[in-house]
Amino acid sequence: MEKASLEINLPDTHEEGKLYVVDSLNNLNKLNVCPDESQHALADEEENSDGIGENTAGSNIRNQHLFFVAFILTLIISLVLVSFVIFLIFQTRSKLDQISSRLISDKKNIEELKKMNNMILKHLNQSGIKE
Repeated sequence: MEKASLEINLPDTHEEGKLYVVDSLNNLNKLNVCPDESQHALADEEENSDGIGENTAGSNIRNQHLFFVAFILTLIISLVLVSFVIFLIFQTRSKLDQISSRLISDKKNIEELKKMNNMILKHLNQSGIKE
């Protein structure tokens, strides 16, 4: 029975050994990749992890301000675009009114010309001049 308990504990030790090897490799990689000065900077960053919370709070406030400014700018641009569209609608309406009034007057002129043409034809037919 003692062998059974040893076999159960051995895989746990093996797993812990794997973790130790991985940690050792990570430390070696840091030493090889980073020069001494940056190694101290990394250590300082790890020690000052409480300052990260303050930086993120300031970053969140800054992001909120940027979002608010972007939102206000978007509203202003939208207002300008809507105003421009309304202006174009009124301009188009006035132009259409001008064109329709011209068409009505031209229609009246054409009707008058038709009446005059009919009168001339009647006069010519009555006078006996034929084509």
